[in-house]
Amino acid sequence: MTIPAQFDAKTAESKWYDYWMKNNYFHSEPDHRTPYTIVIPPPNVTGVLHMGHMLNNTIQDVLIRRARLKGYNACWVPGTDHASIATEAKVVAKLKAEGINKNDLTREEFLGHAWDWTHKYGGVILEQLKKLGASCDWERTKFTMDDDMSAGVIKAFVDFYNKGLIYRGYRMVNWDPEAKTTLSDEEVIYEERQGKLYHLKYQIEGSNDFVVIATTRPETILGDTAICINPNDERYTHLKGKKAIVPIANRVIPIIFDEYVDMEFGTGCLKVTPAHDVNDKELGERHNLEIIDIFNEDATLNSFGLHYAGRDRFVVRDEIAKELESIGNLEKIESHINKVGTSERTKAVIEPRLSDQWFLKMEELAKPAIKAVLETEEVKLYPNRFNNTYRHWMENIRDWNISRQLWWGQQIPAYYYGEGKEDFVVANTPADALVMAKARIGNENLTIADLKQDPDTLDTWFSAWLWPMSVFDGVVNPNNEDFKYYYPTNDLVTGPDILFFWVARMIVAGYEFAGEKPFTNVYLTGLVRDNQRRKMSKSLGNSPDPLDLIEKFGADGVRVGLLLSASAGNDILFDEELCNQGKAFTNKIWNAFRLIKGWEVADIDQPDYALKAVNWYEAKLNKTLAEIEDHFEKYRISDALMAIYKLVWDDFCSWFLEMIKPGYQQPIDRTTFNSAIEMLENNLKLLHPFMPFLTEEIWHHIAQRTEEEALIIAEWPKLKQADERLISGFEVAAEVIAGIRTIRKEKNIPQKDAIELKIVNNEGISNEYDSVIAKLGNISSVEYTAEKVTGALTFRVRSNEYFVPVTGNVNVEEEIAKLTEELNYNKGFLKSVQAKLSNEKFVGSAPEKVVAIERQKEADALAKIATIEQSLASLK
Repeated sequence: MTIPAQFDAKTAESKWYDYWMKNNYFHSEPDHRTPYTIVIPPPNVTGVLHMGHMLNNTIQDVLIRRARLKGYNACWVPGTDHASIATEAKVVAKLKAEGINKNDLTREEFLGHAWDWTHKYGGVILEQLKKLGASCDWERTKFTMDDDMSAGVIKAFVDFYNKGLIYRGYRMVNWDPEAKTTLSDEEVIYEERQGKLYHLKYQIEGSNDFVVIATTRPETILGDTAICINPNDERYTHLKGKKAIVPIANRVIPIIFDEYVDMEFGTGCLKVTPAHDVNDKELGERHNLEIIDIFNEDATLNSFGLHYAGRDRFVVRDEIAKELESIGNLEKIESHINKVGTSERTKAVIEPRLSDQWFLKMEELAKPAIKAVLETEEVKLYPNRFNNTYRHWMENIRDWNISRQLWWGQQIPAYYYGEGKEDFVVANTPADALVMAKARIGNENLTIADLKQDPDTLDTWFSAWLWPMSVFDGVVNPNNEDFKYYYPTNDLVTGPDILFFWVARMIVAGYEFAGEKPFTNVYLTGLVRDNQRRKMSKSLGNSPDPLDLIEKFGADGVRVGLLLSASAGNDILFDEELCNQGKAFTNKIWNAFRLIKGWEVADIDQPDYALKAVNWYEAKLNKTLAEIEDHFEKYRISDALMAIYKLVWDDFCSWFLEMIKPGYQQPIDRTTFNSAIEMLENNLKLLHPFMPFLTEEIWHHIAQRTEEEALIIAEWPKLKQADERLISGFEVAAEVIAGIRTIRKEKNIPQKDAIELKIVNNEGISNEYDSVIAKLGNISSVEYTAEKVTGALTFRVRSNEYFVPVTGNVNVEEEIAKLTEELNYNKGFLKSVQAKLSNEKFVGSAPEKVVAIERQKEADALAKIATIEQSLASLK
């Protein structure tokens, strides 16, 4: 098979992904093996691939490919989320562009458009993930609105309702006026914004006196139903029993007294608008105040807005301020910074609004999930600093507002048979609801047509929190073979921004419905930021198109570039240069492979230097493999890649291949060549989870492989005890070779010219690697001597002295200067080490191994200083 001069990423990516798909390597069915399961955090069906997806799914692919190589029955379930708010907004916008108003459609007609849109665009992001190399079990692809998934959501609602955990309540909620739906507290993002503080004058009824009240929202005065003052505030005791007049509305409202008011804040007077502030609502309930809602669902003013009815709230704000000023009720306006709640999805400023909503009681449900993470550690978060965030959220959990005023989503299974608020039944199907309603009211003539289903849908997260169970039909049919085999899943990879939204809720649902955890480990990635630390976004124009990056650098290059700097929980400062580094690594591996395959192989004896090289690299590979396993165990994926990167780039390409490379136009012996291929194949196995396309390409170039011998299903290298003696011995040899090369460079001695090497072996170092030193240094002879060699160039490795005899006289002054500089450096180094060792706090608290390393540094520095001083003495 001809090996191209360059790796063609584009061709390889298409070829090998098709090959993997054709041979069904990604698909999993229950069998005798131990399962390893990951469920994808389902991206919104509206979405396209962005850098966050790239990072998250690359990490998942690394974990699943490694599990496959380690012999597990690896199952990675993909899918998408119906994303109620985002998708409905997209469909509404599309219809509007076509001249169609959602309000002119029936629910069924609108849902038809929504499904058409989903079928057309919903699979885009999953197809893009294939370009990245994601080895998902595509046959198991799920969508949160699939019939079986929806059945699980409805069953969960019914079960909770029957347990008394779901209730309908008239509450103050967060209202998104753009999406025209309620939001949970967690879906509201608070942003600091520059605004204004309006000081308004309210006239006291029957007098010319005024009280001044500061507000950021003058438009809400039209909903005022009281003024509240602290009863201990002596400034206003004369107002007890009095009433005030609301400006513009000219309504008379009571002045009430409640210790809720902070006397030190503002003027000490508070306007009370129970329909538009949660704290005002509580005041209103305590004092039996009237509730006046001034807004329509789109945040325009309704009839209570008087002559401002039908106008947008922010337009009205400015106009009311002008009117108040014109009638003498505006004292002043100040600049003011306050926190404004915005919708996570639409970015609209939210409105507090009173409405009937469905709620799920969370306090008792949360307890097993708190215990699992914070006490028993059945579920572990990586990095564990997020335990504190988890604790704060879960120990302060509120009832969950699970209803949304949307059409796209699972419709709440409550069926009304009368006009009263309590005239409903909750059931899995309309047929079940009919049976229950008939029994409830004793009317056998009732039909399904007489029932009216609650128009609201369930919060998207109410389906997402069932994901690890519902993808295996574990909610509706918990005894099925797939669910019993694959659940609980192993690892979850997601962002910390949805630790509560999704992760915590999945843990809650797992213990509630399955009686056990949904996963064992949660790997929390950081955010991908640009090199100015800004979050990547389309609006800033700082987010590259992932597919463009793949086109430019290859999927393997992009994967490596992302992961080299992606430590758990820490943000990534992304720069395209990282992908370029990944591409360079791809080229390095390809060229190393071409070098090996370009050698002529002969049946000749194996040289000693080649034997030593093979033994050393095998030891080094085993040591690195142990490090890699430890990194994976602790979810240090970036560190695992870096260990492999160094092993391949430094140890394999820069040292091992150089050691075994045959002389110019000379063959390599077959034993060494076969060992080199074996080492290369082991490298490819370690690299495959990170660089699947390149490694599979080289794997098949090495030899003709059957479908059962593809790299994707090969066997992960078995961990063997590394021979540390061989590794430490080579470290010394590498320093010696570096010393020889430095002398050659400084004295312009060509590499082709053989030189002699004489050694004063003060360290008693083994001569095991002398043949390697001789080859890489082009040494004609190595001689151990007890005496220093005069008239030679010298260097030191630890306390050993190495001499390279040269023709002509050595410049003594130059040698003294060089040795003096080296002596001063080592004395400085020794001083820093001894300062650390003299620190009782360090010696007492540092791990024993760390202290031992510092003591060894001290001993090595002392030995080297003594040797240099002896050399200087011989020259003076």
